[in-house]
Amino acid sequence: MPLELVTIPCLSDNYAYLLHDPDSGQTAVVDVPEPGPILAALDAHQWRLTDILITHHHPDHIQGVETLRAATGAMVLGAAADAHRLPRLDLALDESSSFSIGREFARVIDAPGHTVGHIAFYFPQSGYAFTADSLMSGGCGRLFEGTPRQMHATLQKFASLPPETLICSGHEYTTSNLRFAATVDPDNPALAARIAETAAARAAGQATVPVKLSVELTTNPYLRAHLAQVKAAVGLPDADDVAVFTEIRARKDKF
Repeated sequence: MPLELVTIPCLSDNYAYLLHDPDSGQTAVVDVPEPGPILAALDAHQWRLTDILITHHHPDHIQGVETLRAATGAMVLGAAADAHRLPRLDLALDESSSFSIGREFARVIDAPGHTVGHIAFYFPQSGYAFTADSLMSGGCGRLFEGTPRQMHATLQKFASLPPETLICSGHEYTTSNLRFAATVDPDNPALAARIAETAAARAAGQATVPVKLSVELTTNPYLRAHLAQVKAAVGLPDADDVAVFTEIRARKDKF
C-alpha cells in the first residue's frame, strides 16, 4: 500500500505535503512554508510528525522548520551541500543517501537549477516525487543559481521516472505556467485540454497538484524541448535540446 499523502496549502501559493505510514505511525512533511496549516493537518488526522524533509534553502520552504521542530520533536533532513544555509540538520543527505518512512525507502535526487543545492525525494513504491521548485506543474523553477544545462539535466532525471509517478511540486503556479506553455507549444491538444481542466479546478477552489508525470510529459514545454514541433515554434528547428530549453526558460522569464 502507498504511503498516505496529504497536500497542504500554505502562505499565498505554496504547498507542503504530509506522508504517513499507518503501520509504523511515522509521518513526514516535505518543506515547511509555515507551521500552522501543517500542525492543523496533523491534528485533524491524529498523526505524530517524525520527520521534516527540506528540498532547498529558500525562506518560503524552510521558515517554519524551527517552530515545527520545537512543537513535534521531528528530525530534520536536508542536503549536505546546503547545510550551511538550512536549519540544523539531523541527517545530511546527498544523491547516494536513502532513508525510510515506515517500510518504504526514499531515494534522494540531486536537482540543481533553481538553486545549486536543491534536492528532491522519490518514493518508488508509492510513486511520489517531491520536486518542489525544480519540476513544477506545467513548468520549472526560475534559475536563481543554477544554469540551464543543470536544470535540463535535472528535468531529464524526472522524465525517466515511471509515467504514473505523482509529481508533488511546491507552488500553485499551474495556471500561469500553462498560459506560457501555449505560446511555445501552440498546436498541442493535450495542453489545450489541460488548460481547460486547470481553469475548472481553480474555479472550484481545488489544488492543481500533485499531477502525474505522464501529464507533464505531454504538456510541460520544459520536458518537450527535444520535440520538432517545439523547436520549430521557438524558431530553433536545428538546435540541440539544451539550447531549446534555454530559449524556453528565457522567454518565460520575460513572460
